[in-house]
Amino acid sequence: MKIILTFDVEQDCPPFFSTTFGVREGLPRVLDVLKEHDVQATFFFTGEIARTFPEILDKIREDGHEVGCHGLYHERFDKLSKEVTRKRIEEALKILGRVASFRAPNLQFPNEYYDILAELGIKVDSSKATYKGSPGIRFIGEVLEVPVNVSSIISRLPWRIQKRVHGRGSVIVYMFHPWEFVRMPKHYRIDCWFGTGEHALKMLARIIKFYKSLGAEFLTMIQFYHEYVKG
Repeated sequence: MKIILTFDVEQDCPPFFSTTFGVREGLPRVLDVLKEHDVQATFFFTGEIARTFPEILDKIREDGHEVGCHGLYHERFDKLSKEVTRKRIEEALKILGRVASFRAPNLQFPNEYYDILAELGIKVDSSKATYKGSPGIRFIGEVLEVPVNVSSIISRLPWRIQKRVHGRGSVIVYMFHPWEFVRMPKHYRIDCWFGTGEHALKMLARIIKFYKSLGAEFLTMIQFYHEYVKG
């Protein structure tokens, strides 16, 4: 069993808010948990956040994690032309440096745009989800698509409920957001504050412990890519 933990590093609960409590407060807490359990993860940064918080970007790389691209801004690429999409991703990559993994905001990226990723050096993408109808791991053109299996809201549920979801499949991709690990104000939308803060942090640690008890292997996106193409 292979587990890929991923984090979309963006503003708090976009597009509803522009605060960055998650990046400034939640992300350091996440890194502490990952370090405690000796697990590497993939962090998909928007170029905007990477430009604003370069020290956090550097810290993630120093800790041995993978940095991926999450676009320049948190915007849906299926609402943008192919030309604009290319420009946005190119600009993001200028800020992020060389990366090999990509995830589109809102898990929305048209199949006809995947040649852009290949041309820009992206090897592996995670812009689709099995719970949204993705057929699973496959190549779309030259890019390996590794869909999300478990959405972030699952990890904020009580353990007795969410544990039914864990452990299903040989390759399981989790999607989290740093803002979930900060207690979001209750005047925000319910899906933006329910289960956030210490509860989410404890559940992240519990998920890691659960899979370690099963002898699962934790990989970053690019590590999985290399294993997959080698057969």
